[in-house]
Amino acid sequence: MLASTSGCGMLGGSDDSSEGGSGNLEKSKISVSVMPTIDLAPFHLAMKNGYFKDEGLDVEVVNAPSGQASLTKLINGEVDVAYSSYTPFFIAQSKGAAEFKFVADASSAGPKSTMVVTMPNSPVKKVQDLPGKSVAITSENTMSDTLTKSVMKTNGVDFSDVQWVSLPFPEMAGALQRGDVDAAFMTEPFITSAAKTIGAVPVFDTATGPTKDFPTAGYASQAQFADENPNVVAAFQRALDKATREAADRSKIEPLMVEFAKVDKEIASMTNLLTFQSKLDAQRLQRVPDLLLEFGGIPEKMDAASMIAQPAADS
Repeated sequence: MLASTSGCGMLGGSDDSSEGGSGNLEKSKISVSVMPTIDLAPFHLAMKNGYFKDEGLDVEVVNAPSGQASLTKLINGEVDVAYSSYTPFFIAQSKGAAEFKFVADASSAGPKSTMVVTMPNSPVKKVQDLPGKSVAITSENTMSDTLTKSVMKTNGVDFSDVQWVSLPFPEMAGALQRGDVDAAFMTEPFITSAAKTIGAVPVFDTATGPTKDFPTAGYASQAQFADENPNVVAAFQRALDKATREAADRSKIEPLMVEFAKVDKEIASMTNLLTFQSKLDAQRLQRVPDLLLEFGGIPEKMDAASMIAQPAADS
């Protein structure tokens, strides 16, 4: 599990206000659910370097084993802000589970950071070989199968008879090695780890063509929280933006990968990083619900711009 970097603040906090770097905050204590994933490195950098505190924010880190679990904590009111891949937010809102506002971006798919991989002796050598085969994904209607389907469609390959097998990322290498699945969609650091430990080889990069630099994950709150706490949202964004800019220095990120994503030093040094992001862009984010709609993940078009939180005017 991902260790909390701060025990600050009781869950949900109180209605007290604080004067931090942003002036008056509607509340000073917020809770954020996170996962053991490498694209949270800028968040942990902001925690370690005190950037949230500099903005007057007292952040409690709440661990979640998956993006869906993180989202569930947000829906249930257990946390103020949740980190997850983007697809569960859009799918949950399309089903009326809650109304969300995105408060910050986190990452997009960098080159070779999201790939379909297999074993050297597998019958799957190229994207055209996937029909009729079994492919490990985290879950259906997530980034894993959505990006894979997009590449297949771009190459004129029918994905209707692919057998999608839901597995957590840490279990995919073993499934490949045993022959339980023919291929697997993986993100880093699991791609590098599988190559090192079982000799897995890439089949294709899913961050190409229509899905190049595809938005992969971000932070959201319930809409009411964002609407009632615009100064908090602005302060959260400023702290993350500062850390994200610093994350361009890989030497600052690799130790955090080892500490929080539980990656060994060698793999951390070899990993192809996702592209760290912090600023939300409506046009870029719109690619996510559009792709979900294309592949049946949501029933009708959704407007990403309306789901982006509006921070305080002076932010």
